[in-house]
Amino acid sequence: MGLVRTSIDIACPPQKVWEFVMNPDNTDQWVTIHRAIKGHSSGAVRRGYEMHQRLNLRGVNFDVQWTLTELDPPWYAKWEGRGPARSTAMIVERLTDIDSGSATHFEYQNEFKAPFGPLGAAASRALTGGVPQREADATLSRLKHILESG
Repeated sequence: MGLVRTSIDIACPPQKVWEFVMNPDNTDQWVTIHRAIKGHSSGAVRRGYEMHQRLNLRGVNFDVQWTLTELDPPWYAKWEGRGPARSTAMIVERLTDIDSGSATHFEYQNEFKAPFGPLGAAASRALTGGVPQREADATLSRLKHILESG
């Protein structure tokens, strides 16, 4: 099992951060390991919304089918994903208002469970090392830059 946690303050109101982050069409702009959206539900983001995403880690492409399982706009979203070989993942995004609505504290958590129990978890750690944490930090830095530069 891998757990990544990171956070960043963004000089932008929570609603604006939420709208950008929750729009699948923006994913390629800020998520560093993102390669493609292969499909997603139509209409507004809501509980049960699904997104099929292609990601790349250490030069290897893999697909994850995400389902939005919990939602409290514009403060909280929880995505649960199914990946290759019965791997699973969970992403939690929390936004907190700072500076009376002029800025946002963005918290990101990603938990990945490799298939095949402890052996799969050990193999996953050996293959990925600290890459997921570095990519999560870079992703939030990119998000901050995009939103703060307008």
